[in-house]
Amino acid sequence: MSDPDTLNLWHEQRLVGQLWRNTAGAIGFRYDPEWIAGGGFAVSRSLPLAAGEFAPEAGVAHRFFANLLPEGAVRDHIVRDLKLPNTDFDLLRAIGGECAGALSILPVDQQPSGQRRYRPLTEKDLADLVARRGQIYAVWPADERPRLSLAGAQNKCPVLLRDDRYFLPQGEAPSSHILKFELADYRHLPAYETFTTRLAAAIGLPVVDIALRSIGRTRYAQIARYDRLWDERGEVRRLHQEDFCQALGYGHEKKYQEHGGPTFAQCYRLVLDASSEPAIDAQHLLRWQIFNVLAGNSDGHAKNLSLLQLPDDTTRLAPFYDLVCTRAIERIDDHLAFDVGGERNPSVITPARWEALAKQCDVRPQFLRNLLQEAAAALQDRLGPVREEFEAHYGAYSALQRIEKIVRQQCRRIAKR
Repeated sequence: MSDPDTLNLWHEQRLVGQLWRNTAGAIGFRYDPEWIAGGGFAVSRSLPLAAGEFAPEAGVAHRFFANLLPEGAVRDHIVRDLKLPNTDFDLLRAIGGECAGALSILPVDQQPSGQRRYRPLTEKDLADLVARRGQIYAVWPADERPRLSLAGAQNKCPVLLRDDRYFLPQGEAPSSHILKFELADYRHLPAYETFTTRLAAAIGLPVVDIALRSIGRTRYAQIARYDRLWDERGEVRRLHQEDFCQALGYGHEKKYQEHGGPTFAQCYRLVLDASSEPAIDAQHLLRWQIFNVLAGNSDGHAKNLSLLQLPDDTTRLAPFYDLVCTRAIERIDDHLAFDVGGERNPSVITPARWEALAKQCDVRPQFLRNLLQEAAAALQDRLGPVREEFEAHYGAYSALQRIEKIVRQQCRRIAKR
C-alpha cells in the first residue's frame, strides 16, 4: 500500500532518494545510500550530494521540488480537474512522473515502468487540446492520463513529436516538445514568442528551436525541449537540468528580483561557478540581459534561466527560452525582471546604469558597452530580414509592427547615448 506522505525520486531506473512531508506539509529529502555510493549526481546545487537529510523545516528541499510544479491558474485547473488537495506534495505525487530535467517522482509502491507508452493525437484531439489551451486532465481517461508537470504560469502541454505527428506521453514516458497556446487576452503570444526567439537567434544568442503552428484559426508555438535528446536507437532521452531559482535555493514565488528573488549579478556568479565553459556562458548571459532590454522582454526572470547537464557530464547554461517582447502586449508591466544597475525601467537606462551593472558583475565597463553597442547594431540590421523570413513561413502578421517599433526605439536610445 502506498504511503501518502512519502515519494521516491528516480533517474531512469535508479532510485535517487526519497521525499517526505511533515505534519505541516513541508517537504524533506534524503539521497539513497546506493545513489551516493554508485556515483550519482547532486540533483541541485542547493541539494549537494551527501548522506543525511534536508529537513522539511529547513525549506531548501521543498523549494527545489515545488519549483517543478505549474503556477497560478494553470495549477488551479489541474487541482480542480484531478480533484486533489492543493498542496505541493499532492501535486508532485499526481503529476511528477515527467518533469523538467531527468527526474521522475513516483509513489513508493511504483517503479519506473521503463515502457514508453504514447497515445497518438488525432486532428480532433489536437483541436480539443488547443481549444482547452493544454488542459489535458479534464478530458483524458484516468487510466491513460499522463503524469506531466511543467513549471510556470502559462498554458502549455508536453508532447512527443515523431514523423510530424504528435503523441501524448502516458505514465512517465518522456516528451520531446512543448506546445504553448494562445491566451484569451493574449492571442498574439505564440507568434510574439516565435518572432522574439528567432530575433535572438539572428544576433547569435543560443535559443530553443521554435516554430509557429496553427489549427483552424488558432495559433500555437511548438518548442523543442532542450532537456531532451534523441539517442542512437531513435528514443527520447532525458537530460538533467535545474532553473536558477532551484540552483540558488529560491522558491518560485521569488523568481522576480523585486519580490526578493536573485539579482542579475547573483545569476552571473552562478554561471561562473557552475558552467564548464564559464567565459562563454557568462558572456551569453550578459548578452541575454542586453537583448531583454533592447527587444522589450520584461519577463526575463530567474526561472527563465537554467543549467543543463550534458551527456559528457559537463554543465552549461541552457539555451534561452520564454523570450517574448512583452512590451508589445498591453496590460503587462514594462519594468524589467532584473534591474540594470538599480534601474528597472528600460526606457531610462543610462550609460551609468550599465556601468553599475558591469561593476556588480566584476566586468570591465568598456567590455559591457561593446556588447551593448554590438547588440543594438545587430538588431537594427537583422530586424527587417527576420520579419520577412517569419512572414514568408507564416504569412503576413501586422502585429509584429509593435515589436519592430519597440526594438528600433530602444536601439536608437543606445546609439544616442
